[in-house]
Amino acid sequence: MLRVRNVWSVRWFGGGFVAASCLMLLAISATAQSSLGTIKGHVLLAGKEPGNPFIRMGVDPKCSALNAGHRVIQESAMIAADGSVANVFVRLDGMFPNTPVPTEPVVIDQRACFYRPRVVGMRVGQMLQIRNDDDLLHNVHSSSAAGNSFNVGQPKAGIVFSFTPKAPEVMLPIGCDVHRWMTAYVGIVSHPYFAVSGADGAFAMANVPAGTYTIKTWHERFGELTKKVTVKPGAATTIEFSYTT
Repeated sequence: MLRVRNVWSVRWFGGGFVAASCLMLLAISATAQSSLGTIKGHVLLAGKEPGNPFIRMGVDPKCSALNAGHRVIQESAMIAADGSVANVFVRLDGMFPNTPVPTEPVVIDQRACFYRPRVVGMRVGQMLQIRNDDDLLHNVHSSSAAGNSFNVGQPKAGIVFSFTPKAPEVMLPIGCDVHRWMTAYVGIVSHPYFAVSGADGAFAMANVPAGTYTIKTWHERFGELTKKVTVKPGAATTIEFSYTT
C-alpha cells in the first residue's frame, strides 16, 4: 500500500508542477503582451494634387492589348478625394530586440505590364518573390546601394524569381528594362515595425515595445517626413503625417 501511495503522490506532484509551469508561462506571456502597444496612423496631402502622367504602351502591342479600353497612368501619386495618400512606406528607426523573420515570402506580381503592389515592406532575411503573370517577356532589375542587386529575365508567364535581401535598404527600386514605365519599391528593414499606407492613407503597426521612437515616412514623389512617437503599454497611439505641395 505504501508503494502505491508513493506512486500516486509522484503523479499528483508531477501534474501539479506542469500546471504551475503553465500558469507561470501564461503570466509571463501576459506581462510581455502588456508591455506592447500599437501605432495607428494616417498620411495626408495638403495642397494641390500633382496628378499622374499617362503611359503610352504602343512600344509593346501585347501590353497595349492587356490594357485595351483603359487610359493607364503612372501611379506615382495615388491621392484619394479627401487627400489621403497611398503607397507610403512607414517605419520606426532604431534598434529593437530580435524577432523571428517571417517564413512566408513577400510577393510582387507582374500583371498587365504593371508591378502589383507598387510598394511593399519586408524584413532582412525574408524571401521576396517576383512573379510573371503575363505571357510576354519582362526583365526584373533592381538598383541597389546596399548589395541587394539582381537583374533577371522572365520570358513567359508562370516564372517566379526569388531573392533574399541581405541588408536593410529604404528604398530598393525595381524596374523592367523592356517596359520602362514598370516600377516598384521595396522597403527592407531589420525589424517588424513597418507598414505601407493603403488607399485610405491609413497604416498600423502592432506589438510595438513601449517607448519613444523616431518614425519616418517615404513616398516616391513627396519624399520623407520624420516625427517622434511614444508607444504606451496596452494602448493605441495615433499619429498623422501631412505632405505639402
